[in-house]
Amino acid sequence: MVGSAIVRRLQDAGCKQLILKARNELDLTRQSDVDAFMKAEKPDYVILAAARVGGILANNTYPAQFIYDNTMIAANVIDASHRNDVSRLLFLGSSCIYPQLAKQPMAESSLLTGKLEPTNEPYAIAKISGIKLCESYNRQHSTDFRSIMPTNLYGINDNFDLKTSHVLPALIRKFHEAKINDDANVEIWGSGNPRREFLHVDDLADACLFVLTIPLDSYRKHTEPMMSHFNVGTGMDVTIHELAEIINDIVDFRGTLTFNDDYPDGAPRKLLDINQLANLGWKARINLRQGIVSTYEWFKENCDPGE
Repeated sequence: MVGSAIVRRLQDAGCKQLILKARNELDLTRQSDVDAFMKAEKPDYVILAAARVGGILANNTYPAQFIYDNTMIAANVIDASHRNDVSRLLFLGSSCIYPQLAKQPMAESSLLTGKLEPTNEPYAIAKISGIKLCESYNRQHSTDFRSIMPTNLYGINDNFDLKTSHVLPALIRKFHEAKINDDANVEIWGSGNPRREFLHVDDLADACLFVLTIPLDSYRKHTEPMMSHFNVGTGMDVTIHELAEIINDIVDFRGTLTFNDDYPDGAPRKLLDINQLANLGWKARINLRQGIVSTYEWFKENCDPGE
């Protein structure tokens, strides 16, 4: 989802040469493979959007894979970028890097100020390592490696698998299948009370290009007090219950909704402080309902299991 959106944005911007590899062509968890790729291609810029991702269920089920794969991906790509003289690198993290009970909205300075949310701690630790790798290579080797922390993402090419997806695409699939099957009820995991912020992946891609092209002096001026990264979000959140109601309305499911609080809620709230990036002139453009409508249309055309 993220990589394809960034490619579309770079193509729109007139990028002359994109060096792309699918996951079945290049295993970023293998240092030798990454080294060989970097030596052969010698990229000028690197955008590190690759990651093993998933929702609460996937994080709880596969914690070793989440921490290992994401740590190795970050370490291999960042180190190889330094050794092959990459001019500028952009590392994509996640808002789960912030403490479970961080002050809301969460500022960049909240990093490492408290305990992480337990259900996705392995993934968060791997992403924190990526930030610190970028920061440390900049300090020791004077590289220009940058980091951004997106909020919860959604959009076309999302993962709609109910076992491994995040909440928004999972709800789209649940409501759609319930409508097709004429079910009377849709069960939603958790209490519905946690608040979440959602960013369309096309807005993230735009933010990636924006941050990647900020002059180095300006980037350092705005990030040094906040550990060298920018939050990327909309500055607005909704409860999971409100999100479900929006998706229910868009899909036009006519049954009832129930919330199963036997499943964990995760953090009570995750809203990013986006002032630092806003002060530089960037803001999201796609509102939540508009983004869900386009995502649902793409899902029906490409992923509808009933088709």
